[in-house]
Amino acid sequence: MAQHVRDIMTSQLVTVEPQTSVTAVAQKMRDEDIGVVLVTEGDELRGLVSDRDLVVRALAEGGDPDERTVASACSGDLFTVTPDEEVDQAVRLMREHAVRRVPVIDHGHPVGIVSIGDIAIERDPESALGDISAAKPNE
Repeated sequence: MAQHVRDIMTSQLVTVEPQTSVTAVAQKMRDEDIGVVLVTEGDELRGLVSDRDLVVRALAEGGDPDERTVASACSGDLFTVTPDEEVDQAVRLMREHAVRRVPVIDHGHPVGIVSIGDIAIERDPESALGDISAAKPNE
């Protein structure tokens, strides 16, 4: 029986507006203990920013991170899935586009995110990635 994205996705989303400062996004990631934030305008997905994006696209470029907005650091070329799609479709997208996370969209609005860690926990919990992904975060 095929498994659907809704069965393994993370539905507790953290979102920010495009004009949010890089510093504020980094603080939100720290406070929420997450590595990715969705960038939205209203209820529409505009991008995705990871902790790595903040380092490579914002901090490494220099300038004041309090003045620089997350819009300059986020990935805007997104590949998405719906909650009803099979997990195999999310895996194909991740492989094809070399991404670690795929936003889940329902009727044009973000409702979740599925990561390679979510897939590893579900499909191979004894693997190193599954084990690490299921572990409690470092304090």
